Amino acid sequence: MFNIIAEAKRCLNCKNPTCQKGCPIHTPIPEVVRTFLNGDIDRAGMMLFENNPLSLICSLICNQEKQCEGNCILGKKSSPVLFSNIEHYISDAHFEKIDLTTLPKNGIKVGVIGSGPAGITIAILLARWGYDITIFESREKIGGVLRYGIPEFRLPKQIIERYKHLLLSLGIKIRPNTSIGITITIDDLFRDGYKAVFIGTGVWRPNTLHIKGESLGNVHFAINYLTNPDVYSLGESLNVIGAGNSAMDVARTAIRHGCRKVTVFARSEHIAASASEVEYARIDGVRFITGVEPVEITDDGVIFVRVERDAEGNRKRIEGSETLYPASSTIIAVSQGPRNRIVSTTTGLDVNEKGLLVTNTFGKTTRDGIFAAGDVVLGARTVVEAVNYSKQVAEAMDEYLCGLRVKESQNQVPLREDS
Repeated sequence: MFNIIAEAKRCLNCKNPTCQKGCPIHTPIPEVVRTFLNGDIDRAGMMLFENNPLSLICSLICNQEKQCEGNCILGKKSSPVLFSNIEHYISDAHFEKIDLTTLPKNGIKVGVIGSGPAGITIAILLARWGYDITIFESREKIGGVLRYGIPEFRLPKQIIERYKHLLLSLGIKIRPNTSIGITITIDDLFRDGYKAVFIGTGVWRPNTLHIKGESLGNVHFAINYLTNPDVYSLGESLNVIGAGNSAMDVARTAIRHGCRKVTVFARSEHIAASASEVEYARIDGVRFITGVEPVEITDDGVIFVRVERDAEGNRKRIEGSETLYPASSTIIAVSQGPRNRIVSTTTGLDVNEKGLLVTNTFGKTTRDGIFAAGDVVLGARTVVEAVNYSKQVAEAMDEYLCGLRVKESQNQVPLREDS
């Protein structure tokens, strides 16, 4: 068994903690470790939760090799302190003891659309500050990309259920199977007394390659496959086009669902996924082919052409190098974009050329009272980045709502004494 205490004792408690600087949400790592080793695991757990409400999740799925652990001083000459293991141990042990102290309820309704990382973060923070929160989730269970985009072997679904209980304990209402923009619109929310709305719907529309064969029956998209792998029959072999972390999730999931031969194809010579995810994929039996570009998908597999860099560093195809790589199925894993269901039914919301919501630095959209954060604003990013940005947006929403309450009180006409 991994010795968490021994690992924590390796921490140097640096005065200038580069690990903390490398963390997107600036977790106070040396202080947490020191508190843990002093025997106060509950205080260490609360420090983690206050800084990052999704610390229990991030400890499992963050790209630590490029963040905290990748910036550890010890890692320059030996192995870094594996803070992710320490963080998970503390967060897991402390989760059911989180201090849910909240401000008195203020009666102000806020709608949160989407229950992914951004939505959960916003809901927790605003509920603790006294707001009446309702989460609208289009699927039957909460979690968004945490539940429907990350495999069970990387993030156990039971952890998401623990967050559901936490949300309910804060008095947060959850409406599952409710897609805003179809039956209910954002205008309906404002009509019914919601003073602000947060959009955290993520990016669920698969990007396409725009090549022949994408409509064939044995071709699928990564985000759709990961949502429910059990309903897919991929056959004996699978070609995965794309080499990011989603492609690794697809490849490793497919092997666990019976595919005997899984190959990941990358246009670049460099695999975009984190090194640890690539190593796990290789151990699971995934093969990698780099420096190729798909030109056509067929019923029998994918035709790739080799690419190379010219003298200026630009990639170009090598004529005559077209090769069919046979497979019973193909999955395209080249990121996602946002759906336009909410935008198309809500006036005043601007989007950029990629369909992402336009906001200011603090998540305020182009329509008053509507805020947004997460992938629907930034594009496909990491969970910890979504949480960090959402913390800023929550503060901006609180400031907006406090200002709105002052304006409404000033506009009230006092009753005459003789009335």
